[in-house]
Amino acid sequence: MGMFEVSLIVLAVLFTALASGLWVALALTLTALAALLTRPALPDAQILATSFWSASTSWDLTALPMFIWMGEILFRSKLSEDLFAGLSPLMRRLPGRLVHVNVVGCAIFAAISGSSAATTQTIGKISLPELKQRGYDDRIAIGSLAGAGTLGLLIPPSIILIVYGAAVEQSIARLFIAGVVPGIVLALLFMGYVALVATLKPSLMPPEADVIAPESAFRSFRRILPTILLIAGVIGSIYGGIASPTEAAVIGVVLALVITAAQGMLTRANFIESLMAATRVSAMIAFILAGAAVVTTAMGFTGLPRELAAYISSLELSPLALLAALTLFFMVLGCFLDGISMVVLTTSVVMPLVTEAGFDLIWFGIYLVIVVEMAQITPPVGFNLFVIQGLTGQNIFRIAVATAPFFGLLALMVVLLALFPDLALFLPRTMFSGG
Repeated sequence: MGMFEVSLIVLAVLFTALASGLWVALALTLTALAALLTRPALPDAQILATSFWSASTSWDLTALPMFIWMGEILFRSKLSEDLFAGLSPLMRRLPGRLVHVNVVGCAIFAAISGSSAATTQTIGKISLPELKQRGYDDRIAIGSLAGAGTLGLLIPPSIILIVYGAAVEQSIARLFIAGVVPGIVLALLFMGYVALVATLKPSLMPPEADVIAPESAFRSFRRILPTILLIAGVIGSIYGGIASPTEAAVIGVVLALVITAAQGMLTRANFIESLMAATRVSAMIAFILAGAAVVTTAMGFTGLPRELAAYISSLELSPLALLAALTLFFMVLGCFLDGISMVVLTTSVVMPLVTEAGFDLIWFGIYLVIVVEMAQITPPVGFNLFVIQGLTGQNIFRIAVATAPFFGLLALMVVLLALFPDLALFLPRTMFSGG
């Protein structure tokens, strides 16, 4: 059977399985089985079992459940209230005033959550009602929240970076650190846009200064200090070489428990609920990764990625042209799949092309996450849009229109990353070297 026929069979099985509503992990396993069956001489069952076991015992994945649990613990704390109350007095003098709380609050929570949906939900449930009550325009409030909520995928500890690192066998610690500067630059782009809109269209902001309880900058900062210390403990220990990502995740869980206990929110019910939620999410991601490992192995046996890489090479595309084509490909794929599924589905096919083009795999991971962030706010399957729809009850396409400028800023970030690769690569190069 030729490569063209194998490609048709693989695509037909994959899209049929996904369209039928089958779990992504099972759809991937069926696809792998279909690919293996095109090569009758292969021991299908043995390959499936070996790939599943190898993916399930990866040491890189041990950080995953701990970081997810840390986010789940803090999701059930008073963190969102403290962030809004602590940041509001600090942001009110900037053009755009409290809209910046959406961006800065999401950036801070992203550094302890690792999930885009959790970041959007946690910050949005406090900020959107407050902004609406104070008279801020719905579009800028919703758009800034949807855009900034995607920072949960980029700013470490990022769940999707753990998934990518495990899939392509790259250092998760270096991927985490590589996401820091692009995450900060992206947050600054969002804040710059909000300030520009507030300056050019003051009608979108309340006519009078917001009524905020008088509070000194020091007292405001004190409310967010525990969160900043937690971030410093987790990211600093990784960057300084004191702890591996798994050990840093344990540090994060301990600090999260301490913060939640100090707030009086560490009840038996909250503890069990957070533990079970983290278990469910971790099992789901691990199952998807196991399915992806099977697909990767099966594709290797069919020779399809190698043939595709050879075909793309024969087109003699420049690295930037290849990057543009991949960006368009991921944007289309993101209209139908969530971020983790996108990463695990495409790894086996895309990585040979990326390696052949000479892209650094750490850099490519950050690029890929930013493109996945764009997919998070792209209808019809933009997860952040669904989260905000649940918070506001508004039509999802109206939410998408409000988010469009922030989609454009994400696209701009992709361009900046392509033009200035050191945005992602400078910090990883300085790790463990004292600077």
